[in-house]
Amino acid sequence: MVHPKAPGIAVGITEPMIRGLVDAFYAKVRADAVLGPIFNARIHDWDEHLAKLADFWSSIVMMSGRYKGRPMPVHVAIPEISDAHFGRWLALFGETATEVCPPQAAHLFTDRAGRIAESLKAGIAIAREAATAP
Repeated sequence: MVHPKAPGIAVGITEPMIRGLVDAFYAKVRADAVLGPIFNARIHDWDEHLAKLADFWSSIVMMSGRYKGRPMPVHVAIPEISDAHFGRWLALFGETATEVCPPQAAHLFTDRAGRIAESLKAGIAIAREAATAP
C-alpha cells in the first residue's frame, strides 16, 4: 500500500513506472561490460530479482513497505565491488531514469539512488576495514 505522504506521489510516480524503470535499467546492467559480469554471475532468476528490486524502489519512493531485504550484507559480500562500479551504476541509472520517467520523477529516483550508493559504499568500506583490522 502506498503511503499518502510518499515522495513519489507528488512527482507522479506509479507502480508501473517503477517496474518500467527497473526493467529498463537492469536490461542495460546485464549488457554492460563493467556491471554485467558482477550481476550475471550472481543472479540466476532475473524475474525474481527484478520483482524484488521493484519492491525495493516502491518502498523507497512510495513508502509501500513491500521490500523486506537487507541490501548491505549482499553488497558487502561482493569482493570485487568498488567505487567505480557504483559510479557506473549511478550513470546508467540516471540515464535510464531520464529516458523512462518525467523529469521530476527522474530527479527523485536519481537523488535516492545517489543516497543509497553513498550508504552502501560507506558500509562496504567499514566492513572491509573491520575485516583487515588486527
